[in-house]
Amino acid sequence: MLGLRFSQLIPPSEGSTYDKLSKIFMELLQYTAADANEALSWLTELDRQHNLTTSEYGMGDFINDLMENGFLKKNEQQNLEITSKTEQTIRQQSLEEIFGKMKKAGLGGHRTTKTGQGDEVSSDIRPWQFGDTTEQINMTDSLRNAQIRNGIEDFSMNENDLEVQEREHKTFNATVLMIDISHSMILYGEDRITPAKKVAMALAELIRTRYPKDTLDIVVFGDDAWSIEVKDLPYLQVGPFHTNTSAGITLAMDLLRKRKTPNKQIFMITDGKPSCLKIGNKYYKNSFGLDQKIITDVFNLAGQCRRLNIPITTFMIAKDPYLQSFVRDFTQVNNGRAFYSSLNGLGEFMFEDYIKNRKKTVR
Repeated sequence: MLGLRFSQLIPPSEGSTYDKLSKIFMELLQYTAADANEALSWLTELDRQHNLTTSEYGMGDFINDLMENGFLKKNEQQNLEITSKTEQTIRQQSLEEIFGKMKKAGLGGHRTTKTGQGDEVSSDIRPWQFGDTTEQINMTDSLRNAQIRNGIEDFSMNENDLEVQEREHKTFNATVLMIDISHSMILYGEDRITPAKKVAMALAELIRTRYPKDTLDIVVFGDDAWSIEVKDLPYLQVGPFHTNTSAGITLAMDLLRKRKTPNKQIFMITDGKPSCLKIGNKYYKNSFGLDQKIITDVFNLAGQCRRLNIPITTFMIAKDPYLQSFVRDFTQVNNGRAFYSSLNGLGEFMFEDYIKNRKKTVR
């Protein structure tokens, strides 16, 4: 017996200086609301402290390469700004980061218990019916039926011989992602908006690449609520806002009414209590505790969503017991789901819930 053999450890290549700097730069962009100049300033400071560049390849070379590769451009004021290529790279990097933390799971269309048009063959076989396409016909069984009926020498086939192989029907979902951009998302020295943006970008990239028939609308809510495009996510910032959850849900319901699918859902990322309500042209605000007037309106909308079969999944990223109690009551009214997540676990919770499409009520 030879026993153990040892050899020299050759560490894996870390890539070029450009690759290392590019990965850090893309990450910094998410913390600077896609401000390229601020991100480069931070990267320069990191280089000063940790010697990220070399005498052969400096920060000036890195900036030139970013521009040549189409990641940076100069605007009319000659300031650097990111391009659409950079926006897509950030989404892809967010997707890879979140999926790298998840357990392996099959990805594809959303399966149902029904048969219909799909790309996976079912074990169910039935006679051909008018309206079935030729792609659905099981030719092997159909030929066998014709041979049994007529024999080989006098072979013929008619519609009574045809059999159809059922396929698992795959449906598509319409999702609205609500992101809280009230001031509390950056209070107490904790940045909660950047992880929320990162998850939103990764979810958008997941849907674009893996579930292209699904739809994703993004709603941000502070004193008011409005829709934003996926390309706007890197630039999203928190404002001096209260939390008008009612406005966000109302807009989400309006968007889902336009989607021609029965499978609709709302994902809501928030860290605080509803503290604002718009009545006519005036804002009713209360930052001290849970205001019954505001809460009642939010619960009424949650009930409306339940009657419309629109579950709301709340991702609560605050640990206050009285706020978690509100989320439990809100979830019960809507018959939806709730996750009390840390910032690090937010992406895993959301992606597993989206992919598995679980029907679990949190009580």
